[in-house]
Amino acid sequence: MTPIQSLSALRPLLAAECAAEAPAAGIEAADLEQSVWVRLLSDRRTDRGRRSVSALRLRAAVRAEARVARRRARREVLYDPTTGEPPGESCVEAAVLAAEEGRALRAAVRRLPGRCPGLLAALLSRRDPTYREIAGELGISQGSLGPVRSRCLGCLRRMLTAEVGASERGGKER
Repeated sequence: MTPIQSLSALRPLLAAECAAEAPAAGIEAADLEQSVWVRLLSDRRTDRGRRSVSALRLRAAVRAEARVARRRARREVLYDPTTGEPPGESCVEAAVLAAEEGRALRAAVRRLPGRCPGLLAALLSRRDPTYREIAGELGISQGSLGPVRSRCLGCLRRMLTAEVGASERGGKER
C-alpha cells in the first residue's frame, strides 16, 4: 500500500474524528479535517522514515489540531468592521432580545391601574413628546406629571419585582 493509499483508507476515520472533536473546538468539522490533512502531509515530509499513518497517529493529530483551534478561539477577539468594536451579541440576537423586553414592558404597563398606562405609554412613545404635549393629551396639569409618573414607576417596579423576583438580598427595593 502506498502512503497516499493509506491516507485515503483512513479518510472515514478522519471525518468521524473531526466531526466528534469540532464542536468542542468551536470550528467546522471540514475546517478541522483540512487542518489535520495539512498537519499529516507536512509531518510526512519531515518524517522520512515513516511511510504510513496509523489510526492512533491520526487521532492524535485530530486532537492536537482541535487543541490549537480552542486556544486560537480563546485568544481571538472579533470586531465589527462597521464600528471597530467587539460585538457583545449578534445584531439579530440583540434585536430579538430588545423586542422581547419591549413587549414585556408594554404588557406590564397596560396592566397598571388608573392613569398610569396612558402616562407611561406616552413617555415610552417613539415620537418622544414633551411634558406639555403629554399633559394636553391626558388632560392633566403639567406640574402633576412628575409626581404621577413617580407613583406609576413605583407601581411598575413593584409589579415587575413580584413577577421576576427580588433582585436584592432580602427582597428589599431600592
